[in-house]
Amino acid sequence: MAKRHADRSGQQYAALPLRGRGGDTRLLLVTSRDTGRWVLPKGWAETGLTGPELAAKEAFEEAGIRGAVAAEPAGAYVYAKRLPRERTMRCTVAVFAMRVDRELKDWPERHQRRRQWFSLKRAAALVSEPELTALLLRLAASH
Repeated sequence: MAKRHADRSGQQYAALPLRGRGGDTRLLLVTSRDTGRWVLPKGWAETGLTGPELAAKEAFEEAGIRGAVAAEPAGAYVYAKRLPRERTMRCTVAVFAMRVDRELKDWPERHQRRRQWFSLKRAAALVSEPELTALLLRLAASH
């Protein structure tokens, strides 16, 4: 059954999966299905789901993790989403911190993506979106 999207105006919601404390805080990134770039688990707005609920859903589907998601976003970033036929769409991504408490051995997109834990600084160097890099570096400075 197809997902029902609240809108396709370019609003997405992402999980910022974290574990550890202080200087040992780690961030889980996943690879995108199309290019293999390192990204946060994220998805389109869906009817009936709040931002934190959607972030938790995408974290489970794309990264196979469970945990507590913050009620308010830790930040946001904008990027150009690649669409078919060489088109792009400007997307705003609200990012919700998630304290990971379980990593599952099996999850819906396990065969389509890789997942890996990184320091916040290393993750900032690996992601392609400049605004996400800046958000991760601000978090790294505060941890």
